[in-house]
Amino acid sequence: MRIHLQSADVVAIIAIALFAALMLAVRFRTTSWRGIVLQALLANAGAIAAMVAFEVMAT
Repeated sequence: MRIHLQSADVVAIIAIALFAALMLAVRFRTTSWRGIVLQALLANAGAIAAMVAFEVMAT
């Protein structure tokens, strides 16, 4: 099974990650830099997982 991420997929990953990071920031209102980094990592991991799942379902 090959997964090909094109430029549109990368744009979607960035958009999903930014939206998820914004929602996490609004929900938890962290003030420490560690919390912000953790939220950003979680948002990016979720966005990548969402795009990989979409690619698997689409192929």
